Amino acid sequence: MTSPRSLSVAVVADPLGTGGRLQALREDGTADGPPQAVGDLAAAVAEREARQAPRWVWAATDEIYPPLLERVPARPARCHDLKLVEAVLLGSEERWGLPRSLGAAWARPRGLPVPEDAREGGPDDQPVLFAADRHHLPPGTDPLEAVVAVHADQQRRIALSEHPDRLRLLCAAESAGALAAAEMTWDGLPWSADAHDAVLIGLLGPRPAGGARPKVLSELAIGIQEALGRPVNPDSPAQLLPAFERVGVKIGSTRSHVLREVGHPAAALLLRYKELSRIHSAHGWAWREQWAPTGRFHPEYVVGGVVSGRWATRGGGALQIPRQIRAAVVADPGHRLVVADAGQLEPRVLAALSGDPGLMAAAAEGDLYAALARTAFGGDRARAKLGLLGAMYGQTSGEVGPLLEVLRRRFPDAMRLVESAARTGEGGGVVRSHLGRTSPAPSADRQDLTDAQARSWGRFTRNFVIQATAAEWALAVLASLRRRLAALGGGPRLVFFLHDEVIVHTPQELAPDVERAVAESAEEARRLLFGPTPVPFPLQTHVVECYADAK
Repeated sequence: MTSPRSLSVAVVADPLGTGGRLQALREDGTADGPPQAVGDLAAAVAEREARQAPRWVWAATDEIYPPLLERVPARPARCHDLKLVEAVLLGSEERWGLPRSLGAAWARPRGLPVPEDAREGGPDDQPVLFAADRHHLPPGTDPLEAVVAVHADQQRRIALSEHPDRLRLLCAAESAGALAAAEMTWDGLPWSADAHDAVLIGLLGPRPAGGARPKVLSELAIGIQEALGRPVNPDSPAQLLPAFERVGVKIGSTRSHVLREVGHPAAALLLRYKELSRIHSAHGWAWREQWAPTGRFHPEYVVGGVVSGRWATRGGGALQIPRQIRAAVVADPGHRLVVADAGQLEPRVLAALSGDPGLMAAAAEGDLYAALARTAFGGDRARAKLGLLGAMYGQTSGEVGPLLEVLRRRFPDAMRLVESAARTGEGGGVVRSHLGRTSPAPSADRQDLTDAQARSWGRFTRNFVIQATAAEWALAVLASLRRRLAALGGGPRLVFFLHDEVIVHTPQELAPDVERAVAESAEEARRLLFGPTPVPFPLQTHVVECYADAK
């Protein structure tokens, strides 16, 4: 991300055509001169981007940007997404659950009632989009004036926050993520139908006709029935539980972690059936026809879809591509995939956030768990990893308890950070990430928690501080990498993002340049968030033709 500049331009699209209006903005977010009406919004954005590269201010990137993508050769370098920023600010102000539409954000500071249809809704609890006919503004309100007013109000609220520079960086990174998300949806992840078929046939047998079970699933279903001694539907827990009980195995559910503890042969068959059935339903032939019919997988990313700032998706399972199915992600001829992932990200975030000298020193050695094992756990890397993960995720029972005592003695600052966050959550309080993303309150009455609920919420806030900060680092990497790839001429494209992993699809000859861009982006994100910390945040890269080959 570049340093802030004063030049910003507010944008609204014509809901009935290809035109729109632009409004130059001063540094404080107020209008600078009269608005400009344009007949071709895409051409106007492209011209202004090439000439000035302003920060584009619009109601929601996922509403206005996709229609422009096909016709804007120079993709916008930066934007301010009012919807996403409003969500961040409402959380920071501890006003959760309020609607985030343009109309709602415009009405609130004026003391006007927020119309009911501006409130969030839908089965997936996603916010109402700012579609052109659904701004929820009072009749007669100019949408462009509303965009300008809401942006100015958001600038004011950021300036009044406890750490305005950090919060401003978070809003910029969140908005940059929205640009990247729209572009990744548009460009798509390369997907080979032939490679996908080979994987599915190898796992499931030939594609069945008429929605029948594939051959391997049918054989497993018969094997389960034979092992249990009666006809049973392997997809029906209501039939499976009594069938297991009749053969002397009493289990409370057919979840995989339960079945792994069962010695009966039917359990192993059912585990395999469940694994393959999940692949068939979630990433099988019917999935490809819906999501990747033209050689590209086009998932719909939801930026900030999780309260910690992690992304979600609307359908398609982009964030849960099984390892076996990754063989279908194949670069185009003459291209390569540069797959980059951050190892041990959350422990490194804990080290940088806490400033714990011992943990920072361990992180600086490369393999943090190995260094931790050598200094505190007698060389036992597995115990070191188990203890640190238990500290970050709130697991205290069993063999983890004694390991936590070791961590408290050797790394007191790091343990103090996570345990303080846990106590805050147990008491009904909220915690914040490094840049200011705020955890939601556990309930309207924060003191009305049972002991079990308090402990559960404490585990949530314990990890929220770390996970949300890790999400911020990843967003900063994404924004920086997006900018560096653009400087390479537009050939390399970001095509996938998963928490701490990115994939760039690039012409083969530019792969070394992309690898350098990845490394530089990781370093820039480290400096932006943590300053001169000695904790490294390396991104390991693999240049491959097929995603499955990135070991």
